[in-house]
Amino acid sequence: MGSTPFHRLALVLPPLFLTIYLLASFPRPPTVPIIHTSLADLPSSSPSWNVYPEDLYSGGAYAKLPLGRVRYWLIGPEDGRRVVLIHGLSIPAIVWKDIAPVLASRGYRVLLYDLYGRGYSDAPQVTYDTTLHTTQLALLMQHVRWDNAFIVGLSMGGGVATAFSAHFPHLVNGKVALIASAGIIESSDISRTAKFMSTPLVQTVSALPPFQHYMRLLANTSKSSELCETNPIQEIVRLQTAHLPHYNAAVASSLRDGPIRGLHFAFQSLARSSNKVLLIHGTSDKTVPYKYASKIHNLVPQADLVTISDGGHDLTATHASEVNALLLHFLADEYSYKPRG
Repeated sequence: MGSTPFHRLALVLPPLFLTIYLLASFPRPPTVPIIHTSLADLPSSSPSWNVYPEDLYSGGAYAKLPLGRVRYWLIGPEDGRRVVLIHGLSIPAIVWKDIAPVLASRGYRVLLYDLYGRGYSDAPQVTYDTTLHTTQLALLMQHVRWDNAFIVGLSMGGGVATAFSAHFPHLVNGKVALIASAGIIESSDISRTAKFMSTPLVQTVSALPPFQHYMRLLANTSKSSELCETNPIQEIVRLQTAHLPHYNAAVASSLRDGPIRGLHFAFQSLARSSNKVLLIHGTSDKTVPYKYASKIHNLVPQADLVTISDGGHDLTATHASEVNALLLHFLADEYSYKPRG
């Protein structure tokens, strides 16, 4: 009587499982992520200290968190209403230089900080996904002993703010302001160059010592007189690119994996919450096109949408007075909704 397929399988399986059993190995124990340096580790001769001083704002300190040190500043009266300002993809907290002091002067206690991988905050070698960014803020608020705050986000920081309100609703004190907010950008609106530059292959090449050396040489060709004439916000991006070993990878990972896209669930969660929401967007924004203001408004219909005619993406720099007036009105106790009909 010939053997059946079942009999043949019965003969093969025992030695196969025995072989797998003998060869199986347990995974290596988890390791601590590599932590890359920040602007704080550059020599005193670096032009970054003049472009973006560590003490640009008063009340600066470092919080030692599990994934590295985070630079933050607390300005304004200690008993003021608490506001968190979250910057965007590539420019650290210097982007708030025309906003934060105004809020502080009007009685608000303002918390600013550099996201991981930017400015004076360390750059952990991890995936820069949405959870990383929201957890960073939650841990920082715990560090400064804040139970809750108003949350204001710019560009990718708007995505962080929205996801933060979904992940940690108890830490939001009823108001969320989103300026030129990312969060639901479609891949088709991200340039081919940005997609190419953010690929793992390009990031691997750009992390090689010869490439890093070349970028530093380019950055160091600028004379101090030229730096004075340069927009500091643009210059700090160039200096980070040249001098911070993990900055490009952090930005690239945030673009691929972070709070730039796919946050429809978070905006829907924001819509279901009791938070008041302010949207500020410019009609000439080429980074996050104005159509996304309408898309976000559709997801959060109770939000107040304020359109800045001909405003680009850098509203906190080009339209600081308007942004300040809008934030002060929104954050005031007497603010009331003007929902769509």
